[in-house]
Amino acid sequence: MALTLSTTKTFTNINCSNNTSNITTFKSLKLPLFWPWQKVKMGPLSVSPMGFGTWAWGNQLLWGYQTSMDDQLQEAFELALENGINLFDTADSYGTGRLNGQSERLLGKFIKESQVLKGKQNEVVVATKFAAYPWRLTSGQFVNACRASLDRLQIDQLGIGQLHWSTANYAPLQELVLWDGLVQMYEKGLVRAVGVSNYGPQQLVKIHDYLKTRGVPLCSAQVQFSLLSMGKEQLEIKSICDELGIRLISYSPLGLGMLTGKYSSSKLPTGPRSLLFRQILPGLEPLLLALSEIAKKRGKTMPQVAINWCICKGTVPIPGIKSVKHVEDNLGALGWKLTNDEQLQLEYAAKESPKSMIQNIFQTR
Repeated sequence: MALTLSTTKTFTNINCSNNTSNITTFKSLKLPLFWPWQKVKMGPLSVSPMGFGTWAWGNQLLWGYQTSMDDQLQEAFELALENGINLFDTADSYGTGRLNGQSERLLGKFIKESQVLKGKQNEVVVATKFAAYPWRLTSGQFVNACRASLDRLQIDQLGIGQLHWSTANYAPLQELVLWDGLVQMYEKGLVRAVGVSNYGPQQLVKIHDYLKTRGVPLCSAQVQFSLLSMGKEQLEIKSICDELGIRLISYSPLGLGMLTGKYSSSKLPTGPRSLLFRQILPGLEPLLLALSEIAKKRGKTMPQVAINWCICKGTVPIPGIKSVKHVEDNLGALGWKLTNDEQLQLEYAAKESPKSMIQNIFQTR
């Protein structure tokens, strides 16, 4: 899987975002599978053009997590680092039941024990999300949630501290407290930057303006964004992000697996996902056909094409990983670019498909 090198190589990646940092030259003993070394800006941070999500780490209900998977998760993490990925997204609520927080614990363990990092753990950008639990009623409690995440992650400072969802629809007073909590995290140096998740266009503008008055820039906005989730509201969010200088992080870029080509009406995943797949998959034939055609023409896989589309829209996708195979396949989305015609072909096929992803119920207007 790796070849020995004796010379210095410059690794580059073609990325559709206009805001990229300088190309870096690396001397490495191993030839990476792919080259995501050219980073994109996310507020004050420089991150790989694609990150990886860790929702599945600790989630037994939806993703079938077992502790016996930890070794393969660690191997996948190391391979990602080896190939230049430095952005990893998690949350304090990730993990089922007694495993709540397991995603952060595993990520912290892997960072600490990494053979790739070798003392350069601060090069990893950890983006975690803090749940807007109803018992988090003061800004101090929200700051304490951040400290608890830092303890689980075994690090001193987060790359991005994110509010997991807005409470504007059901607890507007709590919303202001949580915003103040983000400010305090930033001012105390617990996070390098702040972001939000599942914010619709109206609330996104409101929190941006509030943070601006407090002298805190809004670094990122994380929403469901993919060829399955490119409706009017998601495109409006993307437009606002572009206008305000906020980087959009696109979660579920593969539609929970529906855009991988691995499933059909007669071949469904196990667990709760099967209910959603049974409802949506039969209406995705035009989109899946377009993905397959472009993948074959390009010598790529369908997931690689779907993720590359997200990158070409100027977002930073964070597909989930559970194995080395996932990492290897997802890395194939880097180092090349869909043409404008190919992007339009995919978008037309998505609009022609009678079904689309159900929007996250936590996303506000």
